[in-house]
Amino acid sequence: MTIFCSHCHRPLQAEMSCLPRRGKQAPGASKPFRSTKSASKARRDQINVELQALRSLLPISAREKERLSYLHTMALVCLRLRGAQLFPPGTRGTAVPHASLALPHQDSASLCAPPADSAPPAGPALGAELLSLLPGFLLVLSANGKLVYISENVAQVLGLSVVELLAQGDTVFDILDGRAHEDARKKLLLAHEEPGREVTFVSEMRTSKAFRLQHGGNRAVAVRGRFTALRWPASPSTAAFLALCTPVARLPADDDAGSQDDLFQSMHILDMTFTDVTESVTYHLGYRREELIGRSWYSLLHPEDADLAAAQHRAVGESLGAGAAAGTAVLRVLRRDRTWAWLCVSARRDGGGRAITCTSHCLREEEAAYLRARQHGPAPRTTAPP
Repeated sequence: MTIFCSHCHRPLQAEMSCLPRRGKQAPGASKPFRSTKSASKARRDQINVELQALRSLLPISAREKERLSYLHTMALVCLRLRGAQLFPPGTRGTAVPHASLALPHQDSASLCAPPADSAPPAGPALGAELLSLLPGFLLVLSANGKLVYISENVAQVLGLSVVELLAQGDTVFDILDGRAHEDARKKLLLAHEEPGREVTFVSEMRTSKAFRLQHGGNRAVAVRGRFTALRWPASPSTAAFLALCTPVARLPADDDAGSQDDLFQSMHILDMTFTDVTESVTYHLGYRREELIGRSWYSLLHPEDADLAAAQHRAVGESLGAGAAAGTAVLRVLRRDRTWAWLCVSARRDGGGRAITCTSHCLREEEAAYLRARQHGPAPRTTAPP
């Protein structure tokens, strides 16, 4: 019986083949690479060494370094690298004015400790004091929306530290509510096409679990900023979006939303005639205190908002006892210069139920549109009265 090779189909003797047997394979023949447990462990150890080296270069305390996971370490390193690209060594003198104020903790020389000719140790403490005076936190973005800098006081607004926020992603869209992505992209594109033009958009931002449990959801933040060339000559690689992010008052209004500089208080009798008002009304509406006392609140309201204000007024009148709140309304009132101002007004009964106290937060139009959409529907555009 003739036996044929299964490979070349030529006649062979029994138990023979034209292919070399495994045991007799040439010693120089290459074998396919196969990963082993020892090789995988060696690679993991090398990665751990590199991550530990990067972690040691981060300008944070040793206690914070110990708490960093590998994900957080890489997020912080990438943030510092993007900052170093915008603020390379030797550019402090050529940077645009106020850029250093926008980045009080950002070291433009390297990722690690500041150089010997940098500011004295009191600098960071002064930066922390300045940050504590701001009504929100600072945010710096690259031209493509990558996070470059977030000020440390972000925890006061969102309940998340810089490290925890970076764990969400490396772009501004990773920390914004998905419904606001399109509006944010349009505003950033508009600002990029017209450097120096200020734009504002409002969106909910991610917050800590404790914040969501306490307030029932994420926090709405107004992002207001512009693209600025940090070095000359200006180019997309040297431009950054510098923004101030301030919390928007929630409905019903809360006392910790926004800055105390953005509000004023007024006292009324039950028909909403002014009996007193804080002096800060002059800054926000232009009226002197004496001009408003004895005047009706309704004389300042936009005609389209009169029904909404009346409904709030009735709710206050029907509330039981002093101090009882009656919700919040977003209204337009007339400034002394004949323009309209948006206010978020919360009212309560005071003086044993014989008076009404109103706390008014001043809003930008974008903030008012966001709150109106949450409460009733889209806010109308404002125009100057005839």
